[in-house]
This record gives sequence, structure tokens and C-alpha cells, in this order.
Amino acid sequence: MKFGKWLKRQIEQSLPAWKDEFLSYNELKPVIGAVSPAEFVARLDVEIEKINAFFIEQEEFFIITHRELQGAIRSALERKPAVPASAHEAEIAAIRREIVNFHGEMVLLLNYSSVNYIGLAKILKKYDKRTGAGIRLAVIETVLVQPFFTAEAVSLMVRECEAMMEAVFPTAPGEGQAAARRDREALVAAEQRIFRNTVSALLAMQDVRSGSSTRGRHSLPPLNLPDSDWLRSF
Repeated sequence: MKFGKWLKRQIEQSLPAWKDEFLSYNELKPVIGAVSPAEFVARLDVEIEKINAFFIEQEEFFIITHRELQGAIRSALERKPAVPASAHEAEIAAIRREIVNFHGEMVLLLNYSSVNYIGLAKILKKYDKRTGAGIRLAVIETVLVQPFFTAEAVSLMVRECEAMMEAVFPTAPGEGQAAARRDREALVAAEQRIFRNTVSALLAMQDVRSGSSTRGRHSLPPLNLPDSDWLRSF
């Protein structure tokens, strides 16, 4: 599948509201060979600035949400002795669902980062192949320190959410069957959405990297996924 088509599908499968925040890959392709290296890099700088601005905005929102969820957890645990068991279990179940949803949103943002990095690497490779300008490594060097690429805070919050789900909110034996069933359904739905988007990103990375014939410091190493045919069925 051509990268531009895959990018469009990835956007549609994640959040359509984000569609204008991705790398304008299809708009950059026609100008390859028609503009100087300096002008092409300037256009990429505008794209990188756009991607960074969106990523930082989402990251700041996630940091606030993360703090609110931590506060909700502390409050729920502190209130446990003072409220009926059924009310406390319902509160815990609601917070657990919020954490699952929050985790899924952050995974999508990390996929957003991966999609844009792959797009930048691809368009730079096309430009160098067409023009012989050799700008790819220099531009990638700057990309590697961009907030959207490092994504340190979001990656940390993803791990913390997973730890919270495992350690703080295990399914309580006393929960009613209906509440437990709703929790399981919410968890399964969230996990399926996360799985589909993650699989899509992994398969795209495998396709992109399998076509790389050169190896350098910033080239994309091969990515061989076990049972890739089975993964593609999703």
C-alpha cells in the first residue's frame, strides 16, 4: 500500500478530528524536484512546527487529566471506610473506565507520533532519491530531539496508567455481576481499539522498513514481526 493511502486510512481509523494535524504528505510529494533543498526543508519545518504544536497541546491536556485521575484515586481510597461498599465499588469502576479510556487516547497520540516520523523519513528519502541533495540525515537529526518524537511524558503516563490498572484497581470480588460485566465490556472495547491501531502502526513500520536498501545512523532498521500474516487479518 502506498504510504499516502495508508496515512489516510490511519487517520480515519483513529480520530478524524486530527486529520489536519498530520504531516501533509500528499501535498509535499508534488513539489519534490520542483523546489530547492532550502525551500523543501523550510516547508518541512512548517510541518514539524504544526505537528509539535498539536502534540504539545495534547500532552498538556493529558498531564492535567493524569493529575485529576490520581486525585480521584486518592479521594476514592480515602472515602472507602466512610461509604457503603456498593457505592464505593461503583465509584472505583467508574474511575477504572476513565483510566482505560485515558490510556487509549495516549496510545493513539503515540501512534500519531510514529505516523508522522515515518512520513517525514519517507518524504525525505523520496526527495534525496529524486534530487540527490542528501538532506535526509541532517533533517532527521533535528527531528530526533523534537517533543513529538521523544514523547517522554506521554510514554511515562501510559506506563503509569497500566500500573494503576494492575495494582490499584483489581476487580473486587464483591462487585455485582452487572457492574463487573460492564467493566469487562468497556475494557475489551478499549483494548480492541488500542490493539487495532497499534497493529496498523506496526505493520506500516514493517512495510516502510522492508523497502530500505541503505543503512546509516538514522535509517530505519528492518522490523520483522512474528505471525505478520495473522496480524494483517485484523
